[in-house]
Amino acid sequence: MLASSSQNTSSPWKVFWLTSVAVFLVSIDATILFISFGAIQKTFPHATSAHLSWVLNAYSIMYAALLVPAGRLADMHGDRKIFLFGVTIFIFASALCGLSPSSEMLIAARALQAVGAALLTPSSLSLVLAAFPPAKRPVAVALWGAVAALAGAVGPSTGAFIVDHFGWQYAFYVNVPIGLISIVRGLSALREHRTGEPAVAPDIFGIFLLISGVGLLSLGVVQSGEWGALDMKTVSAVLTGALLLLAFISWSGKSKAPALDLTLFRSANFSYVNLATFCFGITFTTMFFGFFFFLTKIWGYSLSLSGLAVSPGPLLVIPVAIISGKFAARLGHRVSLVLGGFVFAGGAMWLFIGAGPSPQFLSVWLPGMLLTGLGVGLTLPSLSGAAVHGLPGNRLGVGIAVNTAIRQMGSVFGVAATVLMVGGKNVDLPHFQTLFALLVLGGVLTSVCCLAVDTRPAARTAGAQPSRA
Repeated sequence: MLASSSQNTSSPWKVFWLTSVAVFLVSIDATILFISFGAIQKTFPHATSAHLSWVLNAYSIMYAALLVPAGRLADMHGDRKIFLFGVTIFIFASALCGLSPSSEMLIAARALQAVGAALLTPSSLSLVLAAFPPAKRPVAVALWGAVAALAGAVGPSTGAFIVDHFGWQYAFYVNVPIGLISIVRGLSALREHRTGEPAVAPDIFGIFLLISGVGLLSLGVVQSGEWGALDMKTVSAVLTGALLLLAFISWSGKSKAPALDLTLFRSANFSYVNLATFCFGITFTTMFFGFFFFLTKIWGYSLSLSGLAVSPGPLLVIPVAIISGKFAARLGHRVSLVLGGFVFAGGAMWLFIGAGPSPQFLSVWLPGMLLTGLGVGLTLPSLSGAAVHGLPGNRLGVGIAVNTAIRQMGSVFGVAATVLMVGGKNVDLPHFQTLFALLVLGGVLTSVCCLAVDTRPAARTAGAQPSRA
């Protein structure tokens, strides 16, 4: 049961919009950083692409590792308090990012920014759930999830315009005034809620193992181009990272409050869906990050033009997600997931075959964007829905957090793979054909992982059984 403060109840939609603004900033931040990467490289010309990849990966790793513990903190200490604290850290770190005089400080500020993002994300959902009556919560949660899709839709063009006309620093500065509005309005409009969960110390050792393991694996991948795939440093990083992740799995089985609740993976559906989420997390990030490299390095588009060229795909995600969500409610998620992965792979194959050294927007690029956008719209929201299908009500929040963390871990390896393949200065069309081929493989693997997913409604599943009368 939720225990609440004595403040007057706020309008549910006021709570929704206040929390959604902060979630929007977190969601759009990653998109803008993909766009900003080239500009950041010019600001720090002595830093390698592999080194600067940690501007993205330090954030993703920290965010993934802290998401579940942050949800527990909101349960114990109050979602309003943790939300406002998270927004404060996020905008403070955003200002530090823009002011960073060195790549090292920028990476550190990004890690701090991830702490704020991890604190505000689960607490914002908790505030939304508490504000709405039970009958309206499914709609509110669906709209809360659509905020990230909206950020993906407007992020490319908006972010490219900001970076192209004002500099990459303003991609961070823009967070500050918007975040301050959320804090000021939230102090009076948000109501405190606690679940009454007993205080359990965060799993610091588990968090350390997870961050170190994923970080070392990513380091091995991203540096293999410079060190050599079989170099002792590469092999040592990969092996040590793998051993630390195995230690993390073992430790999580003993911890009272693990950084990732691995008992959820006893469900076959949850396991298959999160394997698909990891695959698609790699694939989606490689696509988004790689497309900007292709348009600017091969076709010579400006950053603003690249943002517009990438936008048709993300703009499809929201309407497709709404339609596929209604379909999944009646027949389960498997059809949308399997179809989405193959459609995405088809879009990547179209680019692999058709994208040449000269710009061909209408005949090649636009069809590729529409196909990949259709695939993302069918796949990404359905993965989130399928991940928590069948979980008891008291584990929905943890299930969403674990699924989000898995996707972020996939994103880490997507960044590493993209930087390794096309992040250097001397890249040409064959490098991008390799990237497009990887996208095809990622889409197919996502579909294959989802073949065993069964989230059909119980009544429909029962109706499919032969009669025993």
